[in-house]
Amino acid sequence: SSNYPREFYDQYAQSQEKSVVNKMQQKYWKTKQTLIKVTGKKEDEHVVASDADLDAKLELFHSIQRTCMELLKAIELYQKRICFLSQEENELGKFLRSQGSQDKTRAGKMMQATGKALCFSSQQRLALRTPLSRLYQEVETFRYRAISDTWLTVNRMEQYRTEYRGALLWMKDVSQELDPDLYKQMEKFRKVQAQVRHAKLNFDKLKTDVCQKVDLLGASRCNLLSHVLTTYQTTLLHFWEKTSHTMAAIHESFKGYQPYEFTMLK
Repeated sequence: SSNYPREFYDQYAQSQEKSVVNKMQQKYWKTKQTLIKVTGKKEDEHVVASDADLDAKLELFHSIQRTCMELLKAIELYQKRICFLSQEENELGKFLRSQGSQDKTRAGKMMQATGKALCFSSQQRLALRTPLSRLYQEVETFRYRAISDTWLTVNRMEQYRTEYRGALLWMKDVSQELDPDLYKQMEKFRKVQAQVRHAKLNFDKLKTDVCQKVDLLGASRCNLLSHVLTTYQTTLLHFWEKTSHTMAAIHESFKGYQPYEFTMLK
């Protein structure tokens, strides 16, 4: 009975040692799997094929990520060009009004009326900026919240996938030198097998989470765009209606005016 504490300690020390060795081996195979992925070496085609649905979802996720960034850049550029076009249109309108006021002929009246219409159009065009600003804010919020949240889940899933595939490599390695008659080897194989099962459970859970989140992300973006773009579309239609009505009125009022004939001097 006096030897009991010593025996207990030895057993504990051995189990701790085995645990450390087990963790080191686990880390080794996980690192090996990471290197295979980074270097682009060919992996087991059956293992890769089993993740085909997941990889398709990841492609969709990366597409949503990329196109949201492209959309934000396009909105920024569009906003700048609206301002630039509005400014140039206004300058042309002011110039025509100024020149028209000095010309007492019918041409002067036409220049003034056209200049006034261009100034009106330039002001109305700026109304497009409000729905575009809202679209930018909504997409940016979507990117920071929904996409970032999904990205974190994808990252966790990739860690578990590497762990699982590393465990599979380990099991394959152990099985190649397996002698069913040797108890120690069978025990080691069973432990690795248990490790594979555990890693697969973790990976499968995250795999499901990722697929669900990507589906939800795609649907959310469709809803967001259809909702916000409706306001932009309505504003754009109002702009076209107002400006086309003004231009049509000018065109109507100057019907019958004698056009000028220009002759090129050589």
